Amino acid sequence: MGQINVLVVEDESIVSKDIQHSLKKLGYQVVGAAATGDKALELARETNPDIVLMDIMLKGDMNGIEVAEVVKNELNTPVIFLTAYADESTLSKAKVTEPYGYIIKPFKEIDLHTSIEMALYKHKKSLELEKERDYLYSLVDNKEQSDGFIFVKSNSKLVKLNTSDIYFIEALKDYVVINTLETRYTIHSTMKEIETKMGKTEFIRVHRSFIVRIDKIASIDYPNLHLENDKKVIPIGGSYREDLNKRIRLV
Repeated sequence: MGQINVLVVEDESIVSKDIQHSLKKLGYQVVGAAATGDKALELARETNPDIVLMDIMLKGDMNGIEVAEVVKNELNTPVIFLTAYADESTLSKAKVTEPYGYIIKPFKEIDLHTSIEMALYKHKKSLELEKERDYLYSLVDNKEQSDGFIFVKSNSKLVKLNTSDIYFIEALKDYVVINTLETRYTIHSTMKEIETKMGKTEFIRVHRSFIVRIDKIASIDYPNLHLENDKKVIPIGGSYREDLNKRIRLV
């Protein structure tokens, strides 16, 4: 990566100049400095910086939290808050904008450098995850046109996976795990999204944390079910039982 462009938003002139001086010493490019929210938005849109250092308590019509929200929504630019106010009320309001860090004033150059580098790394990884997720979703969207297979990322490469080999899909926080008889593939998604993408012809959700392939069900012993060739016991959620009975053609 080339030189990092930083926008400084600080309404105290002396503090702003001190920050700019420190940034230049650290090798960053200061693309602008603003003392008000309106000016900050104007410079952000004009310069499209790599990162914004944002004072929370700005003078004028907009505070730093409000400016950060606009910057996030319009430019998807990471923001680090600068503040002398570390009280819970201020932090609670600030965290809604999902900042990439906080620097409590007064601070040292090492704090500035560390916070910026960590924020840039986190933002880069976030963009990579979004790109990967969107690509995998597009593949799943086209699974019916791709003759019953999808591609999943495994060890930095895309692996072809026949949907007929999938036994069950399990929720794991912000990820889902696609399980075959011998392999597990973890992707960044939600169960609701995967349930929609996989469709209801071959798969059924039987629990808030589990989706199974219908033709892999070997037996049902409520409140659980067992899968063919697999020792995994899948719980059946009460709200999913009726739909399961309909789908397995219970007689």
